[in-house]
Amino acid sequence: MSQRTLHSLFKPTSVAIIGASNSEKRAGNVLMKNLLSSGFSGPIMPVTPKYRAVMGVLAYPNIEALPIKPDLAVICTRASRVPAIVETLAQFGCKVAIIMASGMAQEMNEDGVSLLNLAMQHAKRYGMRILGPNSLGMLLPPLGLNASLAHASALPGKIAFVSQSAAICTTVLDWANNKGIGFSSFISLGDATDINFDELLDFLGRDSRTSAIMLYIDSVNEKRHFLSAARAASRNKPILVIKSGRSAEGVRAAKLHTGGIGGNDAVYEAAFRRAGMLRVNDLIELFAAVESLAHSNPLQGERLGIISNGGGPAVLAVDELILRGGKLAELSQETIAKLDAVLPNTWSKQNPVDIIGDANASRYASALNILMDSEELDAILVLHSPSALGESVEIADALIKVIHAHPKKNRLNILTNWSGEDSAYQARKRFTKGGISTYRTPEGAVGAFMHMVEYRRNQKLLQEVPQSIPDNIPTDSQTARKLLQAAQAKGKAVLETHEASPILRAYGLNTIDTWFVKDADEAVVIANEAGYPLALKVQSPNILHKSDVHGVMLNLTSAEDIRHAANAITQRVHQANPDAIIEGMIVQKMALTAGAQEIRVAVISDPVFGPAICLGEGGSEWDPTQDAAVALPPLNMALARYMVIQALKTHKLKDRHLPLGLDMNALCVMLTQISHIIIDCPEIASLDLNPVLAAGENITLLDVNIRLHDANTDNTSRLAIMPYPKELEEFAELKNGLKVMLRPILPEDEPKHLAFDNSLSDEDRYKRYFGVRSKMTHEEMAVLTQIDYAREMAFIATAKGPDGDDITLGAVRASIDPDNTEAEFAMAVRGDHQGIGLGKLLLEKLIKYYQANDTPVLTGFTMFENRNMASLAKSLGFKVTFDMEEHLIKMHMDLKAPNANKSQ
Repeated sequence: MSQRTLHSLFKPTSVAIIGASNSEKRAGNVLMKNLLSSGFSGPIMPVTPKYRAVMGVLAYPNIEALPIKPDLAVICTRASRVPAIVETLAQFGCKVAIIMASGMAQEMNEDGVSLLNLAMQHAKRYGMRILGPNSLGMLLPPLGLNASLAHASALPGKIAFVSQSAAICTTVLDWANNKGIGFSSFISLGDATDINFDELLDFLGRDSRTSAIMLYIDSVNEKRHFLSAARAASRNKPILVIKSGRSAEGVRAAKLHTGGIGGNDAVYEAAFRRAGMLRVNDLIELFAAVESLAHSNPLQGERLGIISNGGGPAVLAVDELILRGGKLAELSQETIAKLDAVLPNTWSKQNPVDIIGDANASRYASALNILMDSEELDAILVLHSPSALGESVEIADALIKVIHAHPKKNRLNILTNWSGEDSAYQARKRFTKGGISTYRTPEGAVGAFMHMVEYRRNQKLLQEVPQSIPDNIPTDSQTARKLLQAAQAKGKAVLETHEASPILRAYGLNTIDTWFVKDADEAVVIANEAGYPLALKVQSPNILHKSDVHGVMLNLTSAEDIRHAANAITQRVHQANPDAIIEGMIVQKMALTAGAQEIRVAVISDPVFGPAICLGEGGSEWDPTQDAAVALPPLNMALARYMVIQALKTHKLKDRHLPLGLDMNALCVMLTQISHIIIDCPEIASLDLNPVLAAGENITLLDVNIRLHDANTDNTSRLAIMPYPKELEEFAELKNGLKVMLRPILPEDEPKHLAFDNSLSDEDRYKRYFGVRSKMTHEEMAVLTQIDYAREMAFIATAKGPDGDDITLGAVRASIDPDNTEAEFAMAVRGDHQGIGLGKLLLEKLIKYYQANDTPVLTGFTMFENRNMASLAKSLGFKVTFDMEEHLIKMHMDLKAPNANKSQ
């Protein structure tokens, strides 16, 4: 991947059209028309041997005849000609090509190689990038570039739209033009064989012309790159996603459409949520969201005020708001008094402000002005229903005037709903032209507002500081993996409760006392030793759900009960499945279920995103992706809490308010430990805990099923999100004998990292931040501590303080560009721990990390005043230069050089 080559995609200075044509309805003709009519200022160069000129523009007979190397080429020919054209363009020096042809993956050459693979081989050999194939093209309105087959041009604006579907592109474009909504870029990915969502998200997330991003996704290929790019971009601007394939049939259709991998919709939902993106379910919701994004300000809070000329629409709006978890603003007595002065006595005296059906422009304007003046609202929704007295357009004009004149216009969000068709159309057009969001229905307007609220909530949740798991809970990955690998060596594919118990105990998870016996006699021996009551269950590799074949008997209180149960279970299993192999029986202590609640937890393996954790209530017909909340590992306590809240909110998990029922902290500890098991143990393919008995602080796993990967399976990249790299922890000793731990930073470090940052002297802060700056906010600290280990690294040095707690003494961090071509570092050490080798240890660790990461270059900048930093860098092998104009010292290391990280 290379962001530098995308520069030619987003800022081309010249375009060649391969296969340009004068024939109507040919792709090469439509491309030429669109390019010539859009106002692109660079050279437009048609390439065709058929014509001397295309649409009046001098044509070139072949690519080699072009007078300059085009930044962008659009290939409009049939599929069979594309590989040779790509090779010639790449050799000629073209940077990016858009391929319109479809079916290239299915069509083969005489050697049995698909045309798509052949074209990609040529492009990669010469470093050329490909958009498509099967692409509609792209529109860049700020450049006046329409290199697409679209039926219309796009207006300039600040929304970027990226889609795998050409039909969705044209639909959205048509709607946006009607609403007067513009775009910074409009890109059809097609089959996304080369340029994909992750690279575009990286570019658009940094693009100053783009304030919001919309995606239409059929499938995702590079899971880790996609989530890393989405997470980085969503920190800066909202990302809205519409994803096809919500049903099994839809997944199959999407797979046929783009050839991508068909993943589970619930896991996609979890991935979007984890990256801070907002999902919409259909085009209507998407259009409403676009409307709000095009005209909204950053939301300062969630309190919504409503003005209406009718009670019914206002009630519909309130219902939608409350059902979606929104907040209705409460008006102060002062605000109500101000409204009393301008509205009839019959007005509602509360929010919603119902200003009665014959409300005129003056009343609407006065009410809006008063609400905008108040401090009790963060957004205002103005509703209007058709009235016999008319004034629909007059009211709209008055409101537009109030909004534009008000000092809070850039802080408050104003949404409007003018219901009706003919009587409301002109008013809605006025609002659109005035840059004010407008909707056809009250529910649509509230839905758009809630998208803004949900984006704000997502960002806050993702910045929440997680608490640490209690110290007394073990995490013994060495024991767990040893047991799992021993099972693999024996050829085992499934581990049941009695075999899985020691693995789970290594992570502090409790299972009910369980024994495996071969027959009824052994069961009686165990029963007499363990005590009654007991449960007896069949053990068979052919039976997934024991209860389906009545293979479970409970509350057995004597040896006679045990023998009778064993015989009855065996008979029932053979009746249900004559071929079932019965290996023996499972004997379990009966769990004390009074006052407790049964839940179910599973870990499934999604074909796109890998392991996913599911939480619900279970049952034999349980579908984890339909009946459970889903989250991607790694989980910490904050993310686990968010998962439990999601499960309760969506009724996948019900708090039955039993005396010893659900305890939030205990559930979060269990889910976090399960996440640790999945991260630490690549041998595990899936995990099913059914049921799990939640009795307040005590959580007991009653039945466990662990399925194992084959011992030869490569699972190194199975996780969609790179977990905390525990293997990078190490201890070191400083010159004064102090023992410190060097390790990657964790989200849980935020309070101590804030204390570390506040401990820096004014001089050190000045050197660190290149100037005077105030104390870090929580939001800034979250960015520094909740890092994406796939994109950046921060090492901290900690030591035990006088009270036994860890104290952060120093930190070094660096982030890499998406191409992994260069990392830029920064470092700080507490003033009372400088000069004892701590800075050297941290920087050496960072150098080794990026060398192992195959990053070619490590750079850093410091101020002239920070000569100690420059001396340290030079001693470790950095090339140090002085920028006299910027008053900066630049430190540069070629990490691939033989002498990298060698003390001078």
